[in-house]
Amino acid sequence: MRKLFRLCFVVVASLSVFGCAADHYNVPRETLEKKVKVVGVAPFMVDPQSDIRHPEKEVVSNLAKDANQKNEKELIARLRETGIYYSVRQVDGDPAELYTRLLAHRERRDDAGIIYNKYFYKKEEIRQLLSANGLDAILLVTVNGLTRPGKVFASNFLSYLETEYNYLALSAQLIDAEGNTLWEYPNFRQGSLSYEMLLPLQYPDFDEAAANLSDKVDVKFKTVAGIKAAFAQGKPSKFPNGGEFSTLYGRHFDEMISLLTPKKSIVERITKKETAKPAAEKQ
Repeated sequence: MRKLFRLCFVVVASLSVFGCAADHYNVPRETLEKKVKVVGVAPFMVDPQSDIRHPEKEVVSNLAKDANQKNEKELIARLRETGIYYSVRQVDGDPAELYTRLLAHRERRDDAGIIYNKYFYKKEEIRQLLSANGLDAILLVTVNGLTRPGKVFASNFLSYLETEYNYLALSAQLIDAEGNTLWEYPNFRQGSLSYEMLLPLQYPDFDEAAANLSDKVDVKFKTVAGIKAAFAQGKPSKFPNGGEFSTLYGRHFDEMISLLTPKKSIVERITKKETAKPAAEKQ
C-alpha cells in the first residue's frame, strides 16, 4: 500500500511540475521508440556553397572533408554505445555526391538568437536512401561556413574585439522515411540555448595593433597550416580500433549524444530504483 501511495504521489508531482520527460526530439518518445529502431549515419558532408570566406576556400573545404572522414566513425561508435537505437549503421557513399543528390535548399536562420544554417532535403531521395539501406531514419551531418557576431578576447583578457567573424559550423538532422526532421542540431528544445562553432577561421590581431601603438585591431584569416593543425589536435578514442578523433569534433559529439539520449522522467527513475531494491526493502 505504501508503495502504491508513493508511486501515485510521484506521478502527480512529476506531471504537475515537470510535465513529460525533457527529450530533445520533435516527436513524442513513444513515437520515436515505435518507429525508429535502425538508424544510419551518412558520410559527413561539406557544404561547398556556404559562407566560407577564407581566401583559400577550396583548400579549407578539402581540409574539412578529410577531417570529416577521420571523425565520423567516432560518432557512430558513441551512438552504438548509448543503446538508444536497436542498430546504428554506417552508410557508404561519396559525401559530395550524396550532398548534391539530397539537398533541396539551405537557409541562413536566426532562431531564438541562434544564427545557423538549416538544411532541407528532398523527401523522395531520402525515402529511397533509407529503403536501399534498410533504415528507419538517417543522421545527416554537414560542415558549413557561417559568419556571425562574436567577441574574442586578447591573450591577456584585458581587451577584446566584438565584430563579425567567419567560422566553420556543424549542423545535423535525424530524418525519417517521410522526410520528417525527428531531431536537429543546433537543438531548440534544450533549456539553455547555445551553439558552439566547429572552428573559427578568423582572429583579431591584437599583437600587431599593440606593436604599432594602434587602437585599430585587424581581423585576419588563419593560415591553411593553422587550420590543418587545429583539425589535427586529437585524443585517443576509447573504442577498439578507434584511433584518434579531433577534439574540435569531440566537443560537438559530446553535446549531440547528450541531446540524442532521451531523458528519464522522475517516475522512470523512481520505478527503476524500486525495481532494483532487494525484496526485503520493498515490504
